[in-house]
Amino acid sequence: MGDDHSSARPLRADARRNRERVLQIAQEALAADGLTISFDEIARRAGFGVGTVYRHFPTKEALFEAVLLGRVERFVADARALATAADAGRAFFAWFCRVAEQAAGNQALCDLLEGGAGLGLRPGSTLEADFADALGRLLARAQRAGAVRRDLSADDVRDLLRGSLAAERHARGRGAAGRMAAVICDGMRAGAD
Repeated sequence: MGDDHSSARPLRADARRNRERVLQIAQEALAADGLTISFDEIARRAGFGVGTVYRHFPTKEALFEAVLLGRVERFVADARALATAADAGRAFFAWFCRVAEQAAGNQALCDLLEGGAGLGLRPGSTLEADFADALGRLLARAQRAGAVRRDLSADDVRDLLRGSLAAERHARGRGAAGRMAAVICDGMRAGAD
């Protein structure tokens, strides 16, 4: 990921706060406006000159990648944390709905999960592999527990997740947030086949 500072000197406290502020504002702007938001607008909303933003993120793409891939990393971490939950079916469905609902409310994250958006969640990338592995483990445990239909593959679930993003966005517009993800989950339950 482009924002890895492990090999660089640690940031001073004020620089670290500035970087975190830029990431926070960029996350909010991307959620509302998608990938069309300008670097200058993010700097303005953060209360910084554009030079401050460029010091931390040399390109708009590097900033967007840091924000979006950070969100996907959290989805992976959540899936890994749920991988040992006592109720494997409940863990799988809760994770699916959480990802669908959070991503549906974030235009840029939808763009990334639906088609890659030209960023780091590409086939063959480490994060792509981590996401697929974490999803696959949750799915396999839920299937072994008899909670999820056995004829679904991890690729099927990824496609259903992508489809739920668009469905959730429309449902939100009519005041029914979470409904479409719940309907999709019902279709994945054992016995639905």
